[in-house]
Order: sequence, then structure tokens, then C-alpha cells
Amino acid sequence: MKRRVDKSERKFQAARHQQSSPTPRPKHVRASPQWSWAKIGLISLLILGATIPFLLHVFSDIDDLSRPSDLGLNHTINFYLKTEEGVRVGVWHTVPEHRWKEAQGKNVEWYEKALGDGSPIFIYLHGNTGNRSAPHRIGVANILSALGYHALVMDYRGFGDSTGEPTEPGLTTDAIYLYNWVKKRSGNSLVCVWGHSLGSGVTTNTAVKLLEQGEKFDGIILEGAFLSGRVAANQVFEHPFTWYYWKFPYIQFYLFNPMKNNNLDFPTDKNLEKIRTPIMILHSEDDHLVPMSVAQEIYRIAKKAQNSDERVKLVPFDGKHGYLHNGLYRDPALPNIVREFVQSLTA
Repeated sequence: MKRRVDKSERKFQAARHQQSSPTPRPKHVRASPQWSWAKIGLISLLILGATIPFLLHVFSDIDDLSRPSDLGLNHTINFYLKTEEGVRVGVWHTVPEHRWKEAQGKNVEWYEKALGDGSPIFIYLHGNTGNRSAPHRIGVANILSALGYHALVMDYRGFGDSTGEPTEPGLTTDAIYLYNWVKKRSGNSLVCVWGHSLGSGVTTNTAVKLLEQGEKFDGIILEGAFLSGRVAANQVFEHPFTWYYWKFPYIQFYLFNPMKNNNLDFPTDKNLEKIRTPIMILHSEDDHLVPMSVAQEIYRIAKKAQNSDERVKLVPFDGKHGYLHNGLYRDPALPNIVREFVQSLTA
């Protein structure tokens, strides 16, 4: 006799069968963890891409440039100059080493007055990126101070804690302003300029502009100098101010292709044909950024322009020392080389 099964029992058996039989997981469910990790990875990359440039901007100038004493410069003061509307540049003034005790606790006015003490004065125009606290820049300031000279190291607009956007005309304007500011306070002291790398282009630009104004440097030192910022249309060229736009990666949303519009010339070669100031060229034979052949060409152009073996000097440094592009300040012979050059300016 067949057992009668009512509807409620059939439902119960069907439910029990469903519970005992594993239900295969849909394919899209198995893939979801993989998609989740991919999404997390993609989002992480986007966050890193947005935050790393910001962090570089925040920490690239981590030193408090308003306190040079924190970096061991105990006879140096920090001050700011307004070179044009909306632009404020930071400057360090290091007095001659023999005045270091006298300089303790002194204010900006004392340092300004010290510029007229008869000691030679050097304006140091540094290279690309970084700020006035870079070790090789502090090294040059210390050498000049030990020789009994004043050293003024400026961060152009856009560098260090200076405001504004770096451009070729802007950097030249900053250098001219600093020269005029120093000249008003220098009395009869020599006022020379030391341009390193990018600063060599700023130096020769400034020298030519000063000539047009009836002024000139008393002496020029070019270290690791290049001939020109001009390049052929098909030549690969890394823009010297790329770092600035990397620090502010979203600037392209506000300025249309800013680096393309920020064309560079820095015609050191053409400028040297006009300059009649005594020049000393310092270059390491193992310079990895500017070949020694460039320094030799700069020497040839300047020597021809001034028609003199005495007013233009080329001082090469043996490549075995490993000075590369920034290390000449470590050479023990450099202080005497600089001293002899300065002495030749008054001979």
C-alpha cells in the first residue's frame, strides 16, 4: 500500500534536499575577491600619484632656511628681498670668518653695514633645484668666508623659500636686484659673482644687463658652466625647471603647458662675446653633467672676446678626485686659486 504524502511533507523534503546538496557558487562570486584587490591596488596607485608630489613639495625644503645657525653657519644671517611685485627671495649673508665673534647676536642692519668694511664681496648664484642649504653651496660660502670675503647666497624665485615661478627673465631680475642692493652698501669693496651650473647662465645674463645699465661685476667665476640653454628641435632636453612643475603637478590645469611656454635661452656663448670683466672658469674633468670640452669652448670664446691671457683663466681639476659636477669645493687647492684670482683684480 502506497504511503500518502501530503503537500507539507513534500515541501519539507525539498527544503532538506536543498540544504544537504551544496549549491555551486556563481562564477561572478568567485571572481569578486580578485576584482576587489585589483580595485584596491588601482585606488592605491591613484592616491600615491596624488600625494607623492605633494609630500615632495612639503619635505624637499625641510630645513628652516630662516635659521642658518642650525646648519652650523654661526656668522650668517637670513633676510628677504622683494625683487618685484609678488616675488620675495631668500638670501644668506655670511661675513668674513675673522668677524664671526663680532657677528654673534647682530641684526640685519649690522650685516648690511658690514658690507662696506672693504672686504671683497661675492654673490653666489647656484645651480638647478634645491636651495641655499645644499652642502656644496654651504661649502663655497665657507671657503669665501675663510678667505676674508663676504658671501651672499640667494635662492631665486621658486627655489627654497622664495616665492614666484622660476623663469629665465625672473632669475636674471632677481640677480640684478641683489647686485644693486649690494652695490649700494659695498662702498669701495670689490663685488664679484660666482655662478655654478645653471647659475653660470644667470651670471652672464646679469653681466650683460648690467653693462647696458653702465654697471659691471669686478670679477666673474664660472663653475661647471654650460654654453647655452638652446637646443635643436630634435634634441632630447630635460627642462631645468621640471622639478618645479613636478612639485606642483596640477599646475597644468591652470597654465597651458607651462614648460613649453617657459622657453630657455641662457646664451652664455653670446654673452661672453660682450663681457669684458675678468673671468675664471673652474671645471672638473669628470663632470658628469657638463663635459670638459664645454669649459674649453667657453674659455676660447671669452679669451677671444677679451683678447687677453691674463683676464680669462681656465682651471681644470683632475677627474681622479671624483668631484663630478658639485664637488669642487672639496679641493684643498681651491682657496688659494680663488685668492689669487681676487688679488689679480686689484693688481
